Amino acid sequence: MTLKFKALLVHLFTATGAVFAMLAMLAAVAAEWDLMFLWLVVAFFVDGIDGPLARKYDVKVNSPNFDGVLLDLIIDYLTYVFIPAFALFQSGLMDGWSGWVMIIIITFASAMYFADNRMKTKDNSFAGFPGCWNMLVLVLFALKPSWEICLVIVTLLAIAMFTPLKFVHPVRTERWRGITLPMAIAWTFFAGWAAWVDFHPESWAHWGLVVTSLYLLFAGIAQQLIPQKRA
Repeated sequence: MTLKFKALLVHLFTATGAVFAMLAMLAAVAAEWDLMFLWLVVAFFVDGIDGPLARKYDVKVNSPNFDGVLLDLIIDYLTYVFIPAFALFQSGLMDGWSGWVMIIIITFASAMYFADNRMKTKDNSFAGFPGCWNMLVLVLFALKPSWEICLVIVTLLAIAMFTPLKFVHPVRTERWRGITLPMAIAWTFFAGWAAWVDFHPESWAHWGLVVTSLYLLFAGIAQQLIPQKRA
């Protein structure tokens, strides 16, 4: 198997995220929220490993006919933004005027953020909240807070997208990666389990979701506050 063929396979692997997005959307339309989130977790897993594969096989050089970054952004907008926003509204967790406000905030702010070429910092973290609404909405489905709390959280995170606050990339941010990467893997496991049991209110996975989500949300900000020791 040639290097160019391996690079092409990476693009094809990334593109499977679009298939999982469609399966998630079909489940959402049918109000099968547990199945929808299971497909989104699968897409999240694909998104987590296609980047390292793309760098390993240097897809920009070995398969330049396809723009892996653009392909990734298209799929990310579907799985991170569009489908979760639809689910949050259609499920009734946020409906009425608050649901309409939420849909406008999430889709508009995320479109602008994804097109911003300043979204990455020098240490490969994200500048501002990276629009991981799929993660937030899954936690909201698990905890089922009131619509007022949901609206406040959505609004604050949308504002955080355009601030200098830093948010870690689980794979590419080297600082604390020994903690961050296991936390991201644990979040994926807890998310899959919570969806598997249809977000049962007594599921132990909810505690795991809260702990791992809080770490992933605030680790980058903590790195900004805690100076890194120079070698």
